[in-house]
Amino acid sequence: MAAGRTNAKRAEGRLPWECVTARASAFTRDSTGMEGVRERGGSRTQRPWSVYRASTLELSNEMIGLALAGNSQDPDAPVLEFSVACADLLTPALDRKPNSFVSVSCTTPPQAFWTKHAQTEVIEGTSNPIFLSSIAFFQESDINQQTQVKVAVYDVKDRSQGTMYMLGSALFPVKELLQERSHRLQLELRSAENRRVGNITIAAWQMEDGADQRTAVGRLPDNLSGRTVLPVDESLAESMGARMKYASLFRDTLLRSVFGGTMSRMYRLPTTAGNHLRVLEQMAESVLSLNVPRQFVKLLLEEDAARVCELEELGELSPCWEGLRRQIVSQYQTIILGYQETVSDLNAYRGPSFKASSLKAERKLEFMSTNLHVQRMRAQDELGLEHTYDVVTVGAPAAHCRGFKNGGLRKLIQKFEEAKKHAPSSSQSIVFIPQDVVRAKEIIAHVNTLKTQVGYYAERLSRAAKERSPGGLERTLAILADKTRQLVTVCDSKLLASAIQALNAARPEYIASKASPSADSQHVVLRNDQDTLLATWSGSSSRSSLHVDWHEEEWEKVWLNVDKCLECIIQRVDKLLQKERRPSLGGQDNTQSDLQGGASWKGEEKRAFWINPESTSQASSSSASPPPPPSSSSLPALSSAQEAYGCPGAEEAYPGEWSEALYPLLTTLTECVTMMSDKAKKSMVFLLMQDSAPTIAMDLSLQCRRDVVFCQTLTALICGFIIKLRNCLRDNGFLRQLYTIGLLAQFESLLSTYGEELAMLEDMSVGIMDLRNVTFKVTQATGSSAPDMLPIITGNRDGFNVRIPLPGTMFDALPREIQSGMLLRVRPVHFNVGINEQQTLAEKFGDTSLQETINMESLCRLNSYYEQFKEVLPEDCLPRSRSQTCLPELLRFLGQNVHARKNKNVDILWQAAEICRRLNGVRFTSCKSAKDRTAMSVTLEQCLILQHEHGMAPQVFTQALDCMRRVGTREGVIQKNLSGLLPVRDLRLDPGLLYSLPLLALSPNLLLVWIFLSVAYFLAKLRCS
Repeated sequence: MAAGRTNAKRAEGRLPWECVTARASAFTRDSTGMEGVRERGGSRTQRPWSVYRASTLELSNEMIGLALAGNSQDPDAPVLEFSVACADLLTPALDRKPNSFVSVSCTTPPQAFWTKHAQTEVIEGTSNPIFLSSIAFFQESDINQQTQVKVAVYDVKDRSQGTMYMLGSALFPVKELLQERSHRLQLELRSAENRRVGNITIAAWQMEDGADQRTAVGRLPDNLSGRTVLPVDESLAESMGARMKYASLFRDTLLRSVFGGTMSRMYRLPTTAGNHLRVLEQMAESVLSLNVPRQFVKLLLEEDAARVCELEELGELSPCWEGLRRQIVSQYQTIILGYQETVSDLNAYRGPSFKASSLKAERKLEFMSTNLHVQRMRAQDELGLEHTYDVVTVGAPAAHCRGFKNGGLRKLIQKFEEAKKHAPSSSQSIVFIPQDVVRAKEIIAHVNTLKTQVGYYAERLSRAAKERSPGGLERTLAILADKTRQLVTVCDSKLLASAIQALNAARPEYIASKASPSADSQHVVLRNDQDTLLATWSGSSSRSSLHVDWHEEEWEKVWLNVDKCLECIIQRVDKLLQKERRPSLGGQDNTQSDLQGGASWKGEEKRAFWINPESTSQASSSSASPPPPPSSSSLPALSSAQEAYGCPGAEEAYPGEWSEALYPLLTTLTECVTMMSDKAKKSMVFLLMQDSAPTIAMDLSLQCRRDVVFCQTLTALICGFIIKLRNCLRDNGFLRQLYTIGLLAQFESLLSTYGEELAMLEDMSVGIMDLRNVTFKVTQATGSSAPDMLPIITGNRDGFNVRIPLPGTMFDALPREIQSGMLLRVRPVHFNVGINEQQTLAEKFGDTSLQETINMESLCRLNSYYEQFKEVLPEDCLPRSRSQTCLPELLRFLGQNVHARKNKNVDILWQAAEICRRLNGVRFTSCKSAKDRTAMSVTLEQCLILQHEHGMAPQVFTQALDCMRRVGTREGVIQKNLSGLLPVRDLRLDPGLLYSLPLLALSPNLLLVWIFLSVAYFLAKLRCS
């Protein structure tokens, strides 16, 4: 090792990394690579890289002022970082200059093998490369001052084929680098034959403990409490980790419970002002890729099981309707069995927290998003001001396992609607239009909600009466009255009355009571979407007007009695409160007021009849033959009820117990509400059964596909919402915008409108629009562990709510509106531009109308969102931008591009992305698998942001873009899809082994030795990782 190293040469000038941009030309001309530098002062405290200000900016093809850090577990606090440069590299072919890169490996005693740590970018066509990628060791790197570092220089003959060979290598210990006063080593590169092939210079970056104090690196202890202690740039760590506006993917309590497997790369880019940008690029997986599908499919199971229970609770039906019900239940049970298997598969899954593209069509994982990652870029200038940009990347949400032979969701929904129009009616005399079906679902939802709320507030009113709390009694009664009247309003519906008539007509007693079909009978035939006979039924086309009128009157009695019960409770509470406030009044005055109140009820225009709630079970059985109108014999029951619940004697019996005075009335109200709600719900369920019967098979098949697509889209949305909320926790403008007009979610897709990708685009567009039924609610976490921070999903297909738990300190920072549980809406938009060769075929020979339709619809929604923003919010809620183009101009340009028929008009994507960022939105980028096209889009967006918002020098735009695409974090997505879980650089084969492969064929013994050594190599790598 000593033979391969020359004496370390002390610099007479600035540190080499300061020279990288300040004097690039002098640096390149120097034959030794690092000697042509001048020292400003002998004892001047060196500043960290993040605060250097270059005096000049001289750029060349070899020097673009870019630094790249290796893999790390914590990129925020590097403990050691150094740059490398080579000089006088020699190649066997004298007429060819090398295309070189440096691979860095390390070993720490007692470890006896080398572990690859990082590598630089490839610099082509020079014997004196100055590598712009720095080698960084972070806090999780297991190094100390005894760590040995090996730098090996490779020459790449053909980048497309990956053919390369090692020119030479050199070794040095970390301690020697740190003990050098200039923290710089110049080493000789030796080939495998021990021939000199050039020089390499290692220059460590100066780290500081503070602004005015400098730690003597050479006197550092080897370790402290078992941990390596090396100097750290505290100013950089403070600006990146300690500020509340910045949330680290590694350290933040909320984010680290949701994201993991983070990969990091670091760049330093020159600006037009002669300064430097520190850019940290990160990419992380999310545990929500598996957590959300598990919760979501369980909710679907509960909803479908409840649907089956509702159908079973309809009671006894006539044979034709019973056959239809059995077939519908059978279809639902098939879906339920499939979802139960999916839940079991998801619970048994023990793989990585992302789904590789090769598993897109795996049925067991169909609800998981493909290649879901969060892409983060943090840009920090020399003053420490930092900006964070996040993009969620995900494979296009689509039902790959269900195929695309018949198209995607858009086309299938159109086919389903056409089938519904031509399907025969499933009702004997009522034809339901789509609006009726939607209204029926709304009635069911409202009835379920209001019934629960009435019962809850009735219980609270009883508790307030027991506590004799006048204020609580008044407040609770006001809420109870409001909820009860809302329920009565919902039930006072002609659609509901007609559905109740249809359900009564489907009872066996009703069929038996009718005369045999005559000449004017109506024959109903039900067929499904495959034109298979479902059921036939014949019945009279006319009904007895007396029977219909009686059923209408009976239903009116039901909801009128609920209203009457409420009036009794209100008057009883008023009397109790009046007596509490005026205790001197005698009981005779109260009796007179009661009698006057009773007289006023009798004088009302609407008649109300007390129906015994316990007799609801006989209501359906007695509906076969219409009973006579109420006679005088039924009035005593009504009067007795009034005497029990509304007369003054009830209060006199319990002069001091409010709860005993109110209990009979509250019980009657609850029972009447239950009877009315159950009857309304059953009739609406029967209506929906009639509507879905002819096309039930197509309906459920379409529903399953929609479930799969929506789950994938919802997972990406939740990831984006969490990271946006955490980053903007102190942004009052964003939080106000969030609870006022909702979160803007902008989806960008790069799918072509040709072949299978056209069907994927149809799936994705429907899944994104379904996000309008999603709301978020922020709550305080019950604990501090990772499972306590995971989102909780509730609801059904009509609407899902996602509860986001936050730690107490974060929750306290939220505005009162969000803390109180306000539901936060989602406003999704979707723009698509195909960019691959298949899109070229679609533009020449196919159809791009779907893409145009999606973009125009989203443009309208985006304009509407901005108009709503201007109406209710000030402009200072929006983030600042260096762009000279205002938002209205951007929207106008976007509209022009959307309406222009231009092939592969990527301006649509760039403008939509900028508008989204300027409107505090969340960005999502997708292609088929979220690999190649997504990587191109994300890296281009990052470079555009750095140039437009942070002043990156335009001379380095192309080089920075190429570097991010070749060695940035997006490379990790490709490698993870190819090689599985482990990080790329930990399992990458040593390039020196690749060139021995042709020799293996010459000797079988050598082949066995090579196999044995390779297995040992991989086992060692696995052990290290």
